[in-house]
Amino acid sequence: MTAMVAVAACSQTVGGSAERAGPAVPGPDRSYGYVADRCGLLHDDEVRDLLRATSVVKPFSGAVCQYVLATEKGLIDVVFSWFETGTAARVRGVAAEGGARIVDRLVDRHPAFLAQHPDTPNACAATAGAGTGVLTWWVQFRPAADDPCAAAENLLSATLSAAL
Repeated sequence: MTAMVAVAACSQTVGGSAERAGPAVPGPDRSYGYVADRCGLLHDDEVRDLLRATSVVKPFSGAVCQYVLATEKGLIDVVFSWFETGTAARVRGVAAEGGARIVDRLVDRHPAFLAQHPDTPNACAATAGAGTGVLTWWVQFRPAADDPCAAAENLLSATLSAAL
């Protein structure tokens, strides 16, 4: 009887629905910058293959990497950036202040967002917190050919799931 009273006294009903705990920021000790000819942990040929391009040129590499890729439909400009410190919330705020349309996403089980400016519908950025900071892939098709948000999200997904 004492046990039943104790259980009844300690039980309570909690409202809401159960949700799986989200993962921590991916790779808290990883460097996503330019290392061993890789940007965002991806080699140039991986970027080329993910965007179905025939060739890739990387004019600049570092914390920011720039690519120009050629396809049968035209050119693709790509920029990868990794800020070693900072938050996705800050990047999101800057994008929103600049007039970007923001769409929340879950990319490889990590909170992320897409940002697209109404005046450049052929360009889009995908951003997520990573390591000690934040990383972004920005994609622009010249001329408009495919969905730039899907392409940016695909690159972000490959980065978040990349093996060292």
